[in-house]
Amino acid sequence: MVVKQRSDFGLGRVGIWSFDLDMQPMTKAQEVAIELEELGFKCVWVPEAVGREPFASCALLLAATKNLTMATGIASMHARSATTMAAGWKTLVEKFGDRFLLGIGASHQHLAEKVHQSTYAKPYSAMVEYLDAMDNSVFFAAPPATAPRRVLAALGPKMLKLSAQRGLGAHPYFVPVEHTAGAREILGADALLAPEIAVVFDTNADSARATARKHMLTYNRLPNYANNLLRLGYQQSDIAGEDKMPSDKMVDAIVAWGTLETIVDRINAHIEAGANHVSVQVLSSNVGELPSAQWRELATALNSFN
Repeated sequence: MVVKQRSDFGLGRVGIWSFDLDMQPMTKAQEVAIELEELGFKCVWVPEAVGREPFASCALLLAATKNLTMATGIASMHARSATTMAAGWKTLVEKFGDRFLLGIGASHQHLAEKVHQSTYAKPYSAMVEYLDAMDNSVFFAAPPATAPRRVLAALGPKMLKLSAQRGLGAHPYFVPVEHTAGAREILGADALLAPEIAVVFDTNADSARATARKHMLTYNRLPNYANNLLRLGYQQSDIAGEDKMPSDKMVDAIVAWGTLETIVDRINAHIEAGANHVSVQVLSSNVGELPSAQWRELATALNSFN
């Protein structure tokens, strides 16, 4: 299937999504970011959970690199007020321009309530109110010269529509290719669609799926992700069977594993389905271990993406 070439919004067709940078001392993380930029990656996504504060982390990584874009995947609306979110966003854009992309999300109930001591309301309504508050907030400081850019963590139709209406587009996480196709239809032709995809560089089915399952157990029990997969037609037994484990079918839909060629094919499947940019999370059997060799291998294929 050949599609019309879409803008990559300056992010490149393929970027890196990584928890692993949080596990490194910041000086080491900066060295890694420099290498990723030298390898040809244009964008690196970092999360917010119970690790580093993402605005501070992005500031330090942006300062260490020349042209790399740093994106939050995602900054939680429950971790800070709308005014504080807007201030951090504008502060980084004033210094680094389009090199900072803010990803905002409603997160999950257990993180909102137990980690951030916040009330987890209906995500869509809460996000609308939060964006309104951001856009009406006062920023009594030097303003950015370029318009700040933001994306929303979006899975369902309403949040996807909102991401196009109130931002640059969407950053879906933990999604199969068919979600990307449906998301593009909802977003329309012009919005940014930047899904995350997890990959395992391992050609042995048993060990590759074992690594994938370890990763997926963090997510397949969370209602946001499980409900999205049910909406796409997967069965509860696929998402989490009697043993709480995802089926082989579910594993293979969410995580690409195998050779570089196989992984490139899956990334291209997302691009052909409508993605402008795909953020790749390389999984390792040893959590927190930098997948430097796999990043270097992936970089050799940067000219292979549609």
